[in-house]
Amino acid sequence: MNRRPTRAEPAADDPVRLPAPLAAPELTEAECRRCGTYIAGLDGRYACGVCGWVNDHSEGHRRLPTADEDPDRPA
Repeated sequence: MNRRPTRAEPAADDPVRLPAPLAAPELTEAECRRCGTYIAGLDGRYACGVCGWVNDHSEGHRRLPTADEDPDRPA
C-alpha cells in the first residue's frame, strides 16, 4: 500500500485563513403541497416526512452556500 502524499506544514508566521461565517438559517413553516401536513424547514426548503414530498432547492429564501463556504468540508 502506498502512503498518501502529505502537504508541507504551514510556517508559523503564515496567517490562518478562515472562511467567512455563514448566517444562521431561518426556521420556516408551511403545509406540504402533496398531503397537507404542517411541516417545518430551513430557509424555505422543505421535506415532508409523511409522504416524502420535497420542494426544489431553488425555492429557498436565499442561495445555498458553495462547497468552499462549508466550514465542515474536508481539507
